[in-house]
Amino acid sequence: MNLTWDTLDLHTAQPFGIARWTHSVYPRTLVTLERGGVQGRGEAAPNAFYGETRGTVEAVLPLLAAALEGVRDPWDWEGLHAAVTRVMPHDHPSVKCALEMAAVEWCAMQAGVPARHLLGLSDRPLPHSSYTVSLADLPEMRQRAREAVEAGQTILKVKLGTDRDEAILTALREELPHVTLRVDANAAWTRVQAKRMLDVLDAANVELLEQPLAADDLDGHAELRRTARVPLVADESLHHVRDVLRLARAFDGVNLKLAKLGGPLQALHALRLARAHGMQVMIGCMIESSLGIAAAAALAGSCDWADLDGALLLADDPFTGLHWQAGELAPPQGPGWGVTRRPE
Repeated sequence: MNLTWDTLDLHTAQPFGIARWTHSVYPRTLVTLERGGVQGRGEAAPNAFYGETRGTVEAVLPLLAAALEGVRDPWDWEGLHAAVTRVMPHDHPSVKCALEMAAVEWCAMQAGVPARHLLGLSDRPLPHSSYTVSLADLPEMRQRAREAVEAGQTILKVKLGTDRDEAILTALREELPHVTLRVDANAAWTRVQAKRMLDVLDAANVELLEQPLAADDLDGHAELRRTARVPLVADESLHHVRDVLRLARAFDGVNLKLAKLGGPLQALHALRLARAHGMQVMIGCMIESSLGIAAAAALAGSCDWADLDGALLLADDPFTGLHWQAGELAPPQGPGWGVTRRPE
């Protein structure tokens, strides 16, 4: 098997802000696995919160390519996973994701089927995706929210985590009384702030609350969950498939992102584990191209909520093939992930 890669900068149409930072440029590494004239593709979307950068991705890929020389069969997913784990036992989840994506697509291309069929997943309609209103000053957030709704979006995910959160949420609800609102604090609230915001969330008829407290504050989340009337969904608290077990006592649901879990197979394990423990599931994403979103979309039909707008936020998506009608994403068609690289 031959492993190659190239890194490109993806640019968001507008600065994308959360409680921790605001960025406009996102380095993404596209990985290609080739054997016998068949190719599979994956995307590494590193996130500094999970210990990854462009530099770590580019540093580890040559080591990974060398380790894969002893694995001859892309269908041997267990062998691939073992080889990767020997090189990277705990870290680099987005690199693992890119390789796993590439191996799954190689097999799907070889079989001539969509990747979701290869994974045993159905063609049921996908849940409508939310569209993110990232942090900015209030007039800018109101304008972005209004433009999204005018474009047909019906579910907005509002980024919070400031001392202006009550004013932001109240203003958006007044502006858009009939839109479904979700809130994501990106682990920025204190316990006191979170308790105070519960009444605000109720008044704004918020559908769910994502990661209000610090990632390691499971006791705080469990306490908040006892009084909250909205579902609590874990994101930053979930780093590995095994985390699902310990999160079940503190959260109602989990946000599965392929880039932080290590790929579509790992996310599928996490999904089934969450279901076994009575949890709801959101399929989420980083800021990614349509290649990464297509892989996440393969699992979306088995989830309760979708947050797959990463490619919609881009000014320069390098792939085509995903078809959106406002927040509704059609399952990608064609073999593999169902997307095509645009000519450079």
